[in-house]
Amino acid sequence: MKIVMVLTSHDQLGNTGRKTGFWLEEFAAPYYVFTDAGVELTLASPKGGQPPIDPKSDLPENQTEAMARFKKDAAAQKKLAATVPLAGIKAEDFDTVFYPGGHGPMWDLAESADSKALLESFYNAGKPIALVCHSPGVLRHVTYQGEPLVKGKCVAGFTNGEEAAMQLTDVVPFLVEDELMRLGATFEKKANWEPFWVTDGRLITGQNPASSTGTALALLELMASRRTALHS
Repeated sequence: MKIVMVLTSHDQLGNTGRKTGFWLEEFAAPYYVFTDAGVELTLASPKGGQPPIDPKSDLPENQTEAMARFKKDAAAQKKLAATVPLAGIKAEDFDTVFYPGGHGPMWDLAESADSKALLESFYNAGKPIALVCHSPGVLRHVTYQGEPLVKGKCVAGFTNGEEAAMQLTDVVPFLVEDELMRLGATFEKKANWEPFWVTDGRLITGQNPASSTGTALALLELMASRRTALHS
């Protein structure tokens, strides 16, 4: 199985002067879920090369087993440092796509024509897509059969409460929860920072960093059940 993981290239947290990027756990946990399962993984980002890690995601209180493993894994670090430019990625070369979050995607991937076209092309081809934390917000301009892709679907994503807890409600370009609901989705959530993800047909979305592993596993389960259905 071939999966492309799409990371942000954006490193400025609005006009606060602080840095942002992707959330390290949301890359590291799915990276090992996929590679341990024997998936052929490609990493992409709008600018290619090393995507920016949100410095906050690497603070002592945010360390996880997957992150510790990544820090000892020279091959994984090398792969992350050499992401391929998003513009060159084609859905037909992959079985599915996974978007880690962090605040960065809200600025670049949410407004990227390449990202929009890629997600639409996966979905139009009948392939699943999976996004976690802030990345479900990347679906804001993505359409399917002339309607917002999330319209009428059950979704999860970074909540208004979690954004408020990070004191970034007024910094981010939009709130993931509000935006998905505006587009006609049914937004489901657990308490702040609890692991939670939703599978609705071919769309899998996760709430927060703690949901990264579960969202990645849900994608593998969906792919496996689709293969079984094809061969039964």
